[in-house]
Formats: sequence, C-alpha cells, structure tokens
Amino acid sequence: MAQSSLLALGVATAVLQQLRAVLALATAPCLTLSEQIACLTTRFLSAPITPAATLDFEKDLRRLLDESGRLVVEAVFNHIEPENPQNTPKHIERDCQDYCRKNGKSRTRGGIATLFGIIQLQRCLYEPLAEARHDAQRSFSPLELCLGLVGHNATPALAERVGRLATTHTQQELLDVLQREHQASWSVAVLRQVTAAVSTGIAPYLRRMQQRAVLGWLAQARPSRGRRRVVLAVGRDGIMLPIRNQEQQKEGGVATLSVYDRRGRRLGTVYLGAMPQAKQVTLSAELTALVQGVLAGHEGPLPRLVYLTDAGYHQTTYFEEVLAQMENPRRAGERLQWLWIVDYYHAATYVTRLANVLFSQEKTRQAWARRMRHLLRDKERGVIRVLHSAAQYFGRKNWPRAQQEQYWDAYNYLLRHSKEMKYSEYRRAGLPIGSGVTEAGCKVVFTQRFKQSGMAWGIEGGEVILRLRLAVLSGVWDEVYKEFLNHQPLVSLATPLAFSPQSDEKAA
Repeated sequence: MAQSSLLALGVATAVLQQLRAVLALATAPCLTLSEQIACLTTRFLSAPITPAATLDFEKDLRRLLDESGRLVVEAVFNHIEPENPQNTPKHIERDCQDYCRKNGKSRTRGGIATLFGIIQLQRCLYEPLAEARHDAQRSFSPLELCLGLVGHNATPALAERVGRLATTHTQQELLDVLQREHQASWSVAVLRQVTAAVSTGIAPYLRRMQQRAVLGWLAQARPSRGRRRVVLAVGRDGIMLPIRNQEQQKEGGVATLSVYDRRGRRLGTVYLGAMPQAKQVTLSAELTALVQGVLAGHEGPLPRLVYLTDAGYHQTTYFEEVLAQMENPRRAGERLQWLWIVDYYHAATYVTRLANVLFSQEKTRQAWARRMRHLLRDKERGVIRVLHSAAQYFGRKNWPRAQQEQYWDAYNYLLRHSKEMKYSEYRRAGLPIGSGVTEAGCKVVFTQRFKQSGMAWGIEGGEVILRLRLAVLSGVWDEVYKEFLNHQPLVSLATPLAFSPQSDEKAA
C-alpha cells in the first residue's frame, strides 16, 4: 500500500476514535436520563394523583431534560477543538492581522448561557502579536466565533429568545424568566449587552426583509378577485414618549406600509418607528428607502399609491417634500401620483369641535354632529356641506372671542384639507379612509412596551427595544435573525475532522 494511503488511513482512524469519544460523552447523560425518568415516573404513579403532584412531576421532568440537554451541549461544544491545544494551528489570521495561540485552553468567565442552562466552555485563545497589542487589539476565540456566541454570553438559540422576550417583557421580568427557565443568573449589564448585540445584529437586514414581505403581499394581491386596484398604503403618526431626564414627553414617530387586495382586504403591514428626534429625519429616511425599494422591486402594474394620515406637521411636510416629489422608478423624470387621504376619524373630531361651539344643549349638539359626520363620509362634497351648515349657525349671533377662536380653528382645518376629504369618492373606489392601522401601530409599537407605569427611556436604549419590536410586529423576525447569524464573521477552526498534527506539519 502506498505511503500516502497509509497516512490517510491513519488520520481517518484517529479522527474516528476522537468522534467516538465525543459521542460517548455526549450520549452518557441520555443513558442516565432513562433511569432518572423511570424513578420519577414510579414515584409519581405510586402516590395519589393530584393536581399538585402532577405539577411537581412535570416540573421535575423538565429539570431532568434540561440538565441532560445542558450536559450534552457542554460535552459537544468542549470537544469541537482538539483536547490538546498543541494540535491546533500556532498562528491564525483575522481581518489581515496575525494572531498567535496561547499555550493552554481557558474557561469562559461566568460560563455560556444556553437554552438548557449554563455551560463551561474550554477554548483556545489567540492573542495579537506585539505590534497589534499596542493598537488595543484583543484576544479572540475561533470557537466562540464559529459557534456564534452573542454578546460573549449566550448561544444563538438563547439570544434569539432573549431578543423576542425583550419586545414584551420589562428588564426585571426578563431576568426572572432567564433565571426560572434557563438557570441563567444574569446581571442587568449582561442582559443589556446581549439584547443590544441582537438588536444591532439584525439592523442591517430589517428593511430588506420588510421589503420582501411587502413585495410578497403585492404578488399575492395582484391575482386576487375584485374590480378595484391593488393599493399600497403609507401611514404615519406621532406619539409622545417619556424620556429620561426630560421634564416633558417627546414625540416619537411610527410609520406603516400596508397592502390591500382587489377586494379591499388588508393582506399585511410592516411597521417602522423612531425614538424622538428633531424633524424625525431618521423615520423619514427609512420610510422613503422602504417605499422606493418596494416600488423598484415590484413586477407588474404599479399599485394605487395612498398616503393615509392626519394633517399634522410631520405628516404634511413628508407628503409635500417627499411623496409628492417622488419619481417613478420605471420612468425617469415622471413623478408618482400619490393620493393623500386625511383620516376620516380625525376629521370627524373637528366636526365635534364645531358642534361644541355652536350648540349649548347636549342633545342638539350630538344630533348635529352625528348628522354632519354622515354628510362628511357619505355625500359628495360632504366637507363643504358641513362647513356651510356650520357657517349658517355661526352667523346667527355674536360669539365670545374664545369661542370664535375654537370655531375658526376647526373650520379652517376642514376647509384647508377639503381636497383630501373626498370620502364618498374614496369609499366607492374601495380605498381605506381611516388611519386605524397606523394609530394601532402607535399602540403596539410604543404604548404597550414603552409607556408602562413609571417608565422613562434613554434614546439609545429605546432604539434597541424598538428595533426588536419592529422585526416581530412586521412578521420578519425569523428572516432577519437568520440573516444576522449567516453574516457572522467566521475564521478557520481546528476540529477532529478538519485538522490533525500531520496536516499541521505538512502545512508548515
């Protein structure tokens, strides 16, 4: 037999022996688990069956399974690298920088949190050469990089759960869950470190996955039955948030992008949001990029483009400066035709304000307001008819200054935006006339998580949680998290299958 064949056979035999040893260590907990489950079951069935006993049985079984899983994970992870550090490469390159292996393995400080509990990880460390240490380069572990440990403290599976739970749980609630269900006694600093790492990690992929989701809904809407055009609707609104070290609340922003099929059914919505910022620059930029990406990537006829909001400052400015100027991605120099619809329910509140000024009796006030709201919604030139009716009542007497100001404020709002209040026309075309999706977005994006009793937020900390919530609420969490993991940096890792002393000598 040739010498090269003998060498290959020897290497294969050594690798097989190493794998058998790892498999034996990994399956050992499962062998003892069978005996432990048998004892637990016997004890449960030998005693009276009660709800309390059932609870204890299930909890004890969960602890056994978790401990078995923890031991399996610990055994497997600790035998990915060769047991003897001398069997790993002495030098390794990362980001065009040379690193040298330390002589012995070292244990992770505090352990690594997994779904099953805390494990101790022994790994090889590589430190930068002397000139790089002067530039504050730190040592690193190839094993930690290839395992994808998040924030140096959690496996990808546990970090994914932390990211999800952080969207609905307060900091203390999440620490309690980690202790109770994963035996991880984290400090606040560690929790924030892992949560921030997940949030920062998914950030580059969130918009792309949201865009893919919207394009999927548009493709689904195109063959739907109905006489109406497919609608792509943009919504935008603001919400006041408690900010740390600020006496007054500041306005955060929420935007939505929804798709309606030919029957007027909403197929889906993606959510955008931003913590308080002057002129809401970041929200505007993100919303614009998302809309342009969707329109550029859409195949087939362009959908009907609708902007559905109230007429606040940021909403009006965004329409006039961005949407009204937006070019058709398929025809250079041609502007897109956006239809701005002022939210009917917001407009109806101004009808109520008029009624409060014009009538002193509650019954008369409610009757007039109810009749005018129906005119506004259902009749041609409804808003003008409402204004004519209001003007007739207003002209019958002299009003105090305060009431005049209230009247003209409501009257001028309706008049100024009358061209965006053609509700009977919109309804015949099957278009939405209420911005309930966006207003609900303010609730689900911010209120439910950010405005609980006693809460105050920093801008950076708020952005961490906000980004996680946007991924979950938009229905793209799994996609963005997978992209985050797939783009984690990797390095060459010595394993029983990939490396042996003979191959190292040959490479040298």
